[in-house]
Amino acid sequence: MAEPLNTELSSSKTLSPINGHDSTFEPHQTAPQDTQIHHENDDLVPTEKRKREDGDGGGAGADADRSLHPLWKTSLCSYFRRNDDSCSHGGACRYAHSEEELRRRPDNTWDPTSERAKKALKSEAGEKCDNSEGVMMTEAVVDDDVDGSGSSHALSKCLVHLPRKWSSENLRKFLTEEGILFKHAKKKKGMMIGFVSFEEEEQMKSSSKDLEGKSIGNKRLKVADVIPRSFEKKSNSGVAFQQESPQNIDTALDKENEGVDVPSNGALDAETNDDNLAVDGSVSKTRSLRDVVTPLAHLSYADQLEQKKSSLMQILKRLTRNARKACPTGISLPEWILKSREIGGLPCKLEGIIASPIVNGYRNKCEFSVGYSLKGKITVGFMLGNFREGVTAVEEAVDCPNVSTVACKYATIFQEFLQHTDLPVWNRFKNSGFWRQLTVREGRTNGNVVDADTLGGIAEVMLIVQVSTASFDDAQVAAEFKRLAQAFVEGATSHCPTLPLTAVVVQDHQGISNVAPADAPLRLIPIPKAVDDPEMDESNNAMDVRIHDYISNLRFSISPTAFFQVNTLAAEKLYSLAGDWACLGPDTLLFDICCGTGTIGLTLAHRVGMVIGIEMNASAVSDAHRNAEINGIKNCRFICAKAEDVMGSLLREHLNVPKEQVDDPNISSSGSDIPEGSGCPEPENGDMASHCSENDNTEVGSEVPKGSTSENGNTSTQHFKNVVAIVDPPRAGLHPTVIKALRTHPRLRRLVYISCNPESLVANAIELCTPSPIKIEKGNKDNRGWRNMSSAGLARHRAKSMPISEAFQPIKAMAVDLFPHTQHCELVMLLER
Repeated sequence: MAEPLNTELSSSKTLSPINGHDSTFEPHQTAPQDTQIHHENDDLVPTEKRKREDGDGGGAGADADRSLHPLWKTSLCSYFRRNDDSCSHGGACRYAHSEEELRRRPDNTWDPTSERAKKALKSEAGEKCDNSEGVMMTEAVVDDDVDGSGSSHALSKCLVHLPRKWSSENLRKFLTEEGILFKHAKKKKGMMIGFVSFEEEEQMKSSSKDLEGKSIGNKRLKVADVIPRSFEKKSNSGVAFQQESPQNIDTALDKENEGVDVPSNGALDAETNDDNLAVDGSVSKTRSLRDVVTPLAHLSYADQLEQKKSSLMQILKRLTRNARKACPTGISLPEWILKSREIGGLPCKLEGIIASPIVNGYRNKCEFSVGYSLKGKITVGFMLGNFREGVTAVEEAVDCPNVSTVACKYATIFQEFLQHTDLPVWNRFKNSGFWRQLTVREGRTNGNVVDADTLGGIAEVMLIVQVSTASFDDAQVAAEFKRLAQAFVEGATSHCPTLPLTAVVVQDHQGISNVAPADAPLRLIPIPKAVDDPEMDESNNAMDVRIHDYISNLRFSISPTAFFQVNTLAAEKLYSLAGDWACLGPDTLLFDICCGTGTIGLTLAHRVGMVIGIEMNASAVSDAHRNAEINGIKNCRFICAKAEDVMGSLLREHLNVPKEQVDDPNISSSGSDIPEGSGCPEPENGDMASHCSENDNTEVGSEVPKGSTSENGNTSTQHFKNVVAIVDPPRAGLHPTVIKALRTHPRLRRLVYISCNPESLVANAIELCTPSPIKIEKGNKDNRGWRNMSSAGLARHRAKSMPISEAFQPIKAMAVDLFPHTQHCELVMLLER
C-alpha cells in the first residue's frame, strides 16, 4: 500500500497560533508536495483559507503537475461545503468541490464522506446478506414450551439486526404491530438476532417477504434460515440442548492481547461500534475460519505491515485534530500542533513498524471454544463469528497460521475425547452444560532442550479445561477427568516427537460467558506418569503449578491465569524499545504502571536505580514477586493497589518533594535535571507491545498490603533525580485519576505509553497534552451528554477541567506487530515536557 505523502509546510506558514483561528484549515488528507501556502494578508478572516499565488497554484504547469498527483481531488473540500459552496481557492483548490469532480484514491477507494463511498458501503453490506445462505448456527432458539426435537426448524426463521436491548416481549410486540402471524418468537437481550416459528409454510414465506429489509432504527432486518443440528446427542445429563461455547473469535484467541482492529481496507472508523466488532449478522456458510481468525494471511507479510502502519497514521492524526479542538480559547497552540503540518498532520513522527521475529505459530496461548460445527460434529476450535449476532458454529483451527502445531494437536486430542463423553457441551441459551473451553499455554526455552527446534522451542505445556460442574454428579465428573488426563497423555506420547505436557488444570466457571473471574476455582488433574501406568503424580496443587518462558534471558514463572505476552519474542523487542526511549540510568526511579506480572519492570531493572510496579490484581503481584526472586532482582518493589490511590504518596516518598508541592496542582515548575525535549539514543531494533490486564477494571482482594515491598526489595527510602513512568494499561486506557496524577506531578518529565488499543492512547494523550486553560471549568453535574460522546470527545471535555499544570508533548511513536496475519498491532508513544 502506498505510504501517505508528507506535506512540507513550515510552521511560520500555518495558521495563527491563537486558538480560534485554526478551526477550518485542517488537512482532509495529505497535501500535494508541490503545494505551498503563503501569508499575503495578516487581516484575513479567521476561518478563511489563504489564496495561492498564480505561480504556485494557478499556472498551467501547476495544473499539469496536479493532474498527475495521486491525491489531487481525491477528498471533498469541507470548507466548500460548510460555506455555501464557496471556496477562496476556486478551481485551484486541491480538494474536490462536487461528487462529479471527486476522483478515486490510489487504493481504489472513495473519500469516506462522499455519497459514493456511502453507497459502496451499503452495497457491500447488502452483498454480504444476499450471499448468505443462513445464520451460522447449529441450533435454533425456541421457547421453553416447545420440545427440543427440532421439528420446528423447518418452519423457523432467524431475524438479524434486531436492537440488542430488545427482549422476547419486544420482538413479539413488533411482530404483532407489523401484522405478522407467528407461533413462537424468542430473543435474548444483548444479541442482535431473534427466532420466529410459524404454523405453516405459506405463512412463513409471506411473513419473511414482509419482514425482509424492514427498517428498525438505522438498520434493516435480514431474514435468514436456521441451520439445525444434524444429529441427536446421547446424554445422561437431562440437558435438552447442547451447543457450543459462546465465545467470539477475538476472545477465542486471547482476551488480553488484542490491539487495534484494522479493517481490510487499511482505514479505521472514527468511532467503534460494538455492532461491527465481528462479522455481519448473516454470514456466508462458505466463510472459512482462516478468513475470520487471520484475515490478513492472504497478504505478504510486508503488505500486512504497510497496511497496519497506514491505519495507525490515520488514528494518530485524530490526536492532532482533537487536541487542537480542546485547546482553551486565548491559549496559544502548542508547538507540536503547529509543526504537525510538516509531517502530514501527525502529532509526532511515526518511526515505523517493527516486524515480529516469528510470523507463524507465534501464539503461546490459545483459547479454543467447544461447540458444534456446521455439520453437527462436536468441535474444539474457533467460532466463525460473534455469538450475539447469531454466529455459533465452531470449526477446527487447522489452517490458522498464528496457532502452533502443539496447540492444534492438543485441541484435536480434546475433540476426539469429547466424541465419547457422556457430559454435554455448554449451551449458552439455556445456561447449562459441562464442557466449555480448552486453553493451551506454552512455555518456550532458550534452546537447550531436546527437540526444541522441532517443536518451535516449546518446552512446557499447560492445559486448562474450563467446565461447569453445577448439577453434575461428583463421581461421574471425577471419572471423566481421569479419562481426560489419560487421553492427553496418550495423545502426547503418540506424537513424534513426544509433545511436552506439564500440567492439566480444570477451571470451574458457572457464568454465562467463558470469561471467568480471577477467583474461579482451579483444580489440578493428576497426570499418569506413562500411558500404561495408572499411578498419578499428585505432588502439586493447582495454585502451585507453573510453566516458564524467557524474555531478555530472564526466566518468568507463569501461573494458569496469569497474563503473559502471547508473542514473547516480539515482547522482548518492545521492552527494549521502552527502556531506550525512557532514557534510564542509575539515578532513575521507574514507575511501571499496570505492571501485571512485572515483565517490563524486571527486564529494565538492571538499567535503573529502582522499579516500582503498581498492579491491582493480587495474583499478578504475587507472580511479580516470584519472578523477581527467580532472577535475583532486588531493586523492584511491587504494590497491589489502584494506581490512582498510591501515585501521590509514592512520589512524595521517593522524590523528596514536600507534600504541599506534590499536592498543589497549580505548581508546574520542573524539578528535573533532564532538559525539556532531550532526546534519547535511537535503538537499532525497538519494539512495542502492551499487555492488557486480564481483569481490566476488576478490583480484587489484595493479598499483598498496599505499600509493601518485594521480599528482595530495598526497604530503605531512596531519593532519585530522574523519574520516568511506563504505562501499559488495559484496552480501556488509563483511569482519569491516574492521568491527573501523571499530569500534575512536576517531577515526572517523561512518560512512555504502551498501547494495545491506539484509540485509547489518543483519548488519554488529549488529556495529557492539551494546554491548561486560564481558568478551570467546572463540569455540569446535570449534563448527560457524555453518554453519547466518543472517547476523544469525552477526553476533550475532561481536559477543560484538568488542574493547571504543564502539558506533555508527543515526541515520537513506533508500532510493532505482535500479531502477524491479524488485524491487530500495537503502538508506543514517548511523551515529554
